[in-house]
Amino acid sequence: MSLRDDLRALCLLPGLAGHEEPVAAHLRARLLAMGIPTATDRLGNLAASFPGTGPAVMAFAHMDSLGFVVRKVENDGLIRVERLGGVAEKAMPAQVVLLCPPNLPPIPGIITVKAHHATQPAEKYQVQTAPEARIDTGHGSKAAVEAAGIRIGTPVVYRPAFLELANERVAGTAIDDRAGCAVLLALAARLKDRQGGPPVHLVWSVQEEFNLRGAVVAAQTLKPDIALQVDLMLATDTPDMADRGEMLLGGGPGISLYSFHGRGTLNGVIPHPALVKLAEEAAEAARLPLQRSAQTGVLTDLSYVQTVGEGVASLDLGFPMRHSHTALESCDLRDLDALVTLLDALIARIPPDLRLDRAP
Repeated sequence: MSLRDDLRALCLLPGLAGHEEPVAAHLRARLLAMGIPTATDRLGNLAASFPGTGPAVMAFAHMDSLGFVVRKVENDGLIRVERLGGVAEKAMPAQVVLLCPPNLPPIPGIITVKAHHATQPAEKYQVQTAPEARIDTGHGSKAAVEAAGIRIGTPVVYRPAFLELANERVAGTAIDDRAGCAVLLALAARLKDRQGGPPVHLVWSVQEEFNLRGAVVAAQTLKPDIALQVDLMLATDTPDMADRGEMLLGGGPGISLYSFHGRGTLNGVIPHPALVKLAEEAAEAARLPLQRSAQTGVLTDLSYVQTVGEGVASLDLGFPMRHSHTALESCDLRDLDALVTLLDALIARIPPDLRLDRAP
């Protein structure tokens, strides 16, 4: 399968944080087809390991998506939910969702929106919050909804979709971070046949959108010296984002030089300088463009992985993405291909004696 095909297949799978099994099963099957064994921990992280010498590397991308959890079924059959992850509430109304009761086929529903003809002028510019939203599955009563298998706690995701756009660009559900998952699959195919290099653990992690802790469990088990997070980077080439940076869709892979959440979570990543240098050298040697990002409001689970054990040398790498945390996010397949090459080249440049301590 091509990277495009892998991304399409991954985007079409439901996988709310904490309910990633469909995505993990697909990835496990793809890796098995390549002859690559995997391991799974109690949280559900999926890992594939490649032996080598020198500092151990953990490269990871998260399988889960944001979405909702059912909190109440009304007597009229309309369903109330809680937001799981950073759902963009302004983009919720009229979206199609799938409710995913365990061991049953997903059930479609629509996030309701008040009829435009009855909307008063003052209401037109109000954003409905997730707790205010209702989902209509058409069942018409609480008894019918519950008979279909929907209960409090049922996971809800945006209806999976994948669209081919112009110029090698695509839009899909949960491009964040199914694109990163597809990149790691392509990297696994390269690592399988390599000669030499450091030990590498590829990890497809869980619950990033929930509490940024899934990859921490993998790091505690694998004890890497180096952690490379593969995730989106905010594209800033649209008018609404132009003042946020210089990250262009189609401009190649990027590295983060600074991230800080700053909205209740006082955490972020300042990358290890040795890894920044390696990434820059690898990009130059492979004749790849390398974009740079420095953002407030961005947070990945690398923020917590970097503090495992004695500390892990860390670097965020990624692909430019538009429309983050909505039902349809978009990226450029050429950026993903280049990111695979960058990761492969970066890992190959890690010498057995790479100095990672920060002593003067």
